[in-house]
Amino acid sequence: MLALEGVGKAFPNGTVALRDARLTVESGSVHGLVGANGAGKSTMIKIIAGAHAPSEGTVRWKGEGVSWRDPGAARNAGIATIMQHVPLAPTLTVLENVFLGASGPWRLPRTKRTEFARLLDRVGYHIDPDAEVSDLAIGERQMVAILQALATGAELVVMDEPTASLAEGERQVVFDVVRRLSAQGTAFLYVSHFLDEVLSLTDHVTVLRDGTVVEEGETAAYDEDRLVKAIVGRDLLAVERRDTPSVAAGVPALLAVRGLSSPAGVRDVSFEVRTGEVLGLAGLLGSGRSEILHAIYGADKRARGHVLVGDRTVRRRPRAAVAAGMALVPEDRGAQGLVAAFPIWKNVSLPDLSSLASGRMLPRETDERARAARAIEDLGIVSSGPDAVMTELSGGNAQKVVFAKWLYGGARVFMLDEPTAGVDVGAKADILELVRGFAAEGGAVLMVSSEFEEILAVATRVLVVREGRIVAERAARDTSEEELLMLANGFGELGEGGAADAG
Repeated sequence: MLALEGVGKAFPNGTVALRDARLTVESGSVHGLVGANGAGKSTMIKIIAGAHAPSEGTVRWKGEGVSWRDPGAARNAGIATIMQHVPLAPTLTVLENVFLGASGPWRLPRTKRTEFARLLDRVGYHIDPDAEVSDLAIGERQMVAILQALATGAELVVMDEPTASLAEGERQVVFDVVRRLSAQGTAFLYVSHFLDEVLSLTDHVTVLRDGTVVEEGETAAYDEDRLVKAIVGRDLLAVERRDTPSVAAGVPALLAVRGLSSPAGVRDVSFEVRTGEVLGLAGLLGSGRSEILHAIYGADKRARGHVLVGDRTVRRRPRAAVAAGMALVPEDRGAQGLVAAFPIWKNVSLPDLSSLASGRMLPRETDERARAARAIEDLGIVSSGPDAVMTELSGGNAQKVVFAKWLYGGARVFMLDEPTAGVDVGAKADILELVRGFAAEGGAVLMVSSEFEEILAVATRVLVVREGRIVAERAARDTSEEELLMLANGFGELGEGGAADAG
């Protein structure tokens, strides 16, 4: 159905994103496309979708060489692309979004409702056609995007990280729909960082590294180790669990939380994090784990309780938290962790402008640039240099910039909310090494992650959060992903008095 032959793409700034790339997608297949951030996946997708023209090589659609003028031409030919951030119109209904590109009257005639009902039967899913998209959950929006693609008559659906923001139940709905539609003859190009998804859902896989296809074949021939090695170009880089020694009981607490509660869903939380320790917060989506971080940091103005750094109480606002040496790496780095329009050097210096300013007034640009250059070197940030704008960076490199903001100032306590979300396995390993290194140098780390394997890879202790409370505490060396999952689901004993002894 689709073939890329010797496709290359070079940009005017000299960046070569693809070199002699090849790809073959057959009718009715689910074809996986994997690679590290910056490997060339997005560029390949944009060439297939008509957003970029290749610098060299040939794109064939149903055996014929094509040169799309724009994405509309590719869509009209039968290729639909669903990007990671679903571009729906939030103020319109489900029905209006599904047929957004349809010709005819704007207010949809009855025939469209009949067609919509047929689409629902085809995918085996139900959703209210008159519901406003802004009221839908993320998983439901993903389904609207799939319905929208089918409404255009798509024969090939390109899905870019379709489950990155979905809960487990929502992921299964997407998987079921993909399997159902592929059995009907629709082809899928499935791009994901979740290698278990690729291995279970796809029938063929193509691996990109540094803009080049390094492996391709039937998915059945791969296991996770082989796939990871192909992606990163060296032996297993998946998160390696280490037997992290316990921090001695006599080591003083660097962060202490006492009786923290909030209407946002935090219920009488108390614990300590000692110098040199990584403390994990393990919980399911909606358990209150992120709300705990925001309450500690002072971002939740309704929170009550006491937070101490060292022996000093921290006032309930982010400015005071920063002054006390606390750093927050938020889950949504794009909206809360970075200024997307700024270059690297301006982002890296943001929390510490006063120390980089003359007379505490005007920042010294030469010092800001020097700090950014040091961060690029120390953290291995792949970029064109300190002047690179954040939108030019891959997810993993953007996350390293968020870390760099705090590494060179006075931060002593790191609070990390999903620090490896949306990054590839290589960047994930680098980021977890940063976490270990910060603690080893005398800091304290409080880390939230949906991936319990990651918590166990770096944490000394783990607190399990459920319904806004700490319900259990475990030494990382004495527990497992299975036990943490059981506790997070409520299958386990609470500590004395209904909470863990987390001190």
